[in-house]
Formats: sequence, structure tokens, C-alpha cells
Amino acid sequence: MSAYSNTFTSSSSQHFGPHALSSKARITAIGSYVPDTRLTNFDLEKLVETSDEWIVRRTGMRERRIAEPNQFTSDLCLRAVQHLQQAYDKEVEDVDFILVCTSTPDYAFPSVASQLQAKLSIRSAGALDLNATCAGFVYGLHMANSLISSGLHKKILVVAGETLSKVTDYSDRNTCILFGDGAGAALVERDEQNPSFLHSFISSNGNGGIHLYRSGLSKQMGDVELLGKGNIYQNGRELYKWVVSQLPQGMNQLVAQSNFSLLDVDWFVPHSANLRMIESICEKSGFPLERTLHSLEYFGNTSCATIPLALDMALSIQQIKQDDTAILYGFGGGLVQAASLVRLSLDTRKS
Repeated sequence: MSAYSNTFTSSSSQHFGPHALSSKARITAIGSYVPDTRLTNFDLEKLVETSDEWIVRRTGMRERRIAEPNQFTSDLCLRAVQHLQQAYDKEVEDVDFILVCTSTPDYAFPSVASQLQAKLSIRSAGALDLNATCAGFVYGLHMANSLISSGLHKKILVVAGETLSKVTDYSDRNTCILFGDGAGAALVERDEQNPSFLHSFISSNGNGGIHLYRSGLSKQMGDVELLGKGNIYQNGRELYKWVVSQLPQGMNQLVAQSNFSLLDVDWFVPHSANLRMIESICEKSGFPLERTLHSLEYFGNTSCATIPLALDMALSIQQIKQDDTAILYGFGGGLVQAASLVRLSLDTRKS
């Protein structure tokens, strides 16, 4: 019998990474972009059997943004980087690595990162797409910190972008109420004196892969026949159980290995999957709900873009102060999770 056939259970002995992190990298700028078209809960009432009241009560979502038919992930990523440049007066011509986190690339290949390199007129840079689903942005930051701290690179763009509307079944009320399109970008640069990264970990439990996926060349996972016909399939109940069992444990171990306590941390920025899920995580971990940042109310679940969208929103209204600390925690299909405890000491943002 395939491992995928077994009922998924979350491990109580999850390993959350080494006990020390020597970082030489700082997040210096963040930007974001969402398309203009809004899809409201009232619009969804016309498509499926649902209501605004039910969606808000179950998810906390009111709207999501939808890309135009001729607008793709690379286009959203470009606009997010351009916003970063404008907001922080940054040049990117000397970027030496581009990491694009996405599960909805324009093409199977070439990569979105290569397309972005051309669109930004960056002459010579490594370019790589990274698919860690909703944990992608934090995975990307983890990799950028590692590449810079190793001395191999000095200036890396980490861009998270999704056009989930193009792979959403708008006759399936379990999924179509959730997903939207958007992109966020972070510039990570070498800084030995004031690094951002205090501790990080990444992990995966592939036995849970059958609970969130989009089928591709293969129509089976192990001996399980896949559903969805190329659109997003989600077993929300199993995902909820996994997340609320794993994240409180991960949060506490993350801060403990950084010689912090959870209440020392200024902000918790989880993947914006569902507000009720975030409330449960805070209740179980003991972290104050009022110190969480999310982007789901008006942008929905944009997968790997939810965290940079939430950060950029908070930075734009000066909700985040210089040198505030934050837990960035992504989780999603794989099943994968990634967390970073960071100090947010970005460059000066234009008013």
C-alpha cells in the first residue's frame, strides 16, 4: 500500500532546524502589486451557492483580486519589483540572483525568474523558480540568506507571485471563495553589521501531499487517483488539523532557539490562508491575535504572495516600526512549512 493511501497524521516530533544561525544578510526593501479587478463575495454569490455572511464567517475574506486574461505571473512580479524600486529608491541592475516563488508560472519553461530578469534589464544574474506553494516566500528568504551569508552572492531579489484565478474552478465553492492573484518582492543584500535573519527553518511532510494539489502530467499520487482536472484541489479539514497542530509548536521552538520568548516578538505574519485558522494558531500558541498581520480580507489567499503583501501593507502605514521583530511563517501544499524570525530594519521608505 502506498504511503499516500494512509490517513495523514502530523508528527509530534517535528525537527525545527539547528540551534544557531549566522546571518550576513538584511532585507532592505519590500514592494507589492495586486491587479485592479475585484471579485467580491457578492460576485461569488452569483457563481456558486454561497453568501457574503458565510464566507466572512468561515474565512474572514471579503474580496480578492483577479488578473486580466492577458496578465500572467511574470507581469505581476514585475510590477511588485517596480513598486519596491519606487518606494525605496532602489536600483536592481546589480542584482546577482533572482528567486521567483510561484506555483503558477507563465510557462512550464522558461522560468518566471528568467522572464523577470529580461523585463528588468538585469544583464547577468542567476535566475531560478522555486515552488514551495504557500510557503514559497519564506523558503525564498531562507535561500537568499544562505546564499548571501555563504559569500556566493551579494544582492538577491526574492519575488513571490501567483495567478491562482487561472487554475481555480469557479463552480467549486470550496475553493473559488478562497483564492486571488497578487505578488510581493523583497530585496535582500549583504550586511554583516545588521542582519535581518535571527533563525529559520524549512521542512516537508510529503505524506500529506494528497490534501492540497493541482494535478499535472501524472493523474495519480502513489495509488491515489487525483481530482480537480488541473485545477486546485484542497481537503480543508485535514489541512486545518495539520496547521493548528504544527505551527504553535514551530513558533515556540523558533523563538526558543533564538533566545527569545514568544512575547518578545512584535509581529506574527502567517500565510493568509484563513482568518479562523490564524485565530486557532494564536489561541494554541499564546501569541496575541492583535499583533498578527495578514492580507486576506481584501486580497484573499494569494498563496506565496500573502506574506509580502501583508508586510508591505503594514510598512506603508508605518504599522511596523524600525527594528521590529517578526515571525514569518508559510505553510501549504507538499505539505511544506517554512518559518523565519527576522528583524525588520529596512532602508528608509519614501512617504
